[in-house]
Amino acid sequence: MAFIGIQSGREALFQPQPRHDVAVNDINAWRMNPSHRRVYDRLSLALAAGLRAAPCGLPPADYGIAPQVILFVKPIINLAGMAKGARALRADQMPDEPGSFWCEQLSGEQSSSDCLVDQGEARWFAHTRASDARDGARPLYWEVGARMPHLEPILGGLVRHHLPGYSGLCNIELIGGQPVEMHLRGSNGFFDFYGPEFMPAWVALVDGQRFEPPPAIPGGYVISVFGKGEPAPELIKAAQAQGVRVQPDNHTKDRLAILRTRDLDAGLQIARTLGAKLPKTIKSA
Repeated sequence: MAFIGIQSGREALFQPQPRHDVAVNDINAWRMNPSHRRVYDRLSLALAAGLRAAPCGLPPADYGIAPQVILFVKPIINLAGMAKGARALRADQMPDEPGSFWCEQLSGEQSSSDCLVDQGEARWFAHTRASDARDGARPLYWEVGARMPHLEPILGGLVRHHLPGYSGLCNIELIGGQPVEMHLRGSNGFFDFYGPEFMPAWVALVDGQRFEPPPAIPGGYVISVFGKGEPAPELIKAAQAQGVRVQPDNHTKDRLAILRTRDLDAGLQIARTLGAKLPKTIKSA
């Protein structure tokens, strides 16, 4: 038995192996969790949260939304990259797009939280906060291990409502304390900063062994370098000398590398060296 769906080059993180198959990407998580896969329906998630939302084809005007109001449009379910196809449009510009929906646009703090869940109860949290600095709608970096205890009652309520009886890892993305997406897996790109106790605790949970929540995660920063091409080997070596790990990104069309570091300033300096066009001043999240 094994973790299923590990991205190439990341296998060393996923130790020890569980006795049961465990999905680590959305495609396999949907397939392997038939009782809880409904969390991938983002329209239902928005409606359950009390947000104004409807399938594309239903005019926002019918819901009392003025033409100039900006709404968010995205696929109802998209397992091949949850942000694909998402964009902001005026209410009077809604496309008649099969399989997509519109929703009121959320504002405020953006977070991504991994939760270890035991029989429908969240027992442990790892919070990651998005930077205010953006490339379009995408954060330029994420602060892994952010202290966000104010979110935990919200997350616990979402887990109880949507995942009764579920045991394992889930991820919940919030904006302004409102749910945007739920996943039946964790934020694999952040696991480097979760500490050595995290993976054994997760494995014990899914294997039905004695589960002890791991300690708070050490944390760090994950920085996206948007652009085209590949990082030169000498730049990768120079970055490593400064404590910045460079992972070339062959999976995202317009992102050439992902940087991981405990020192935000050092990471941003390397990002600029790699050609990232960053604001001159970036405040820590």
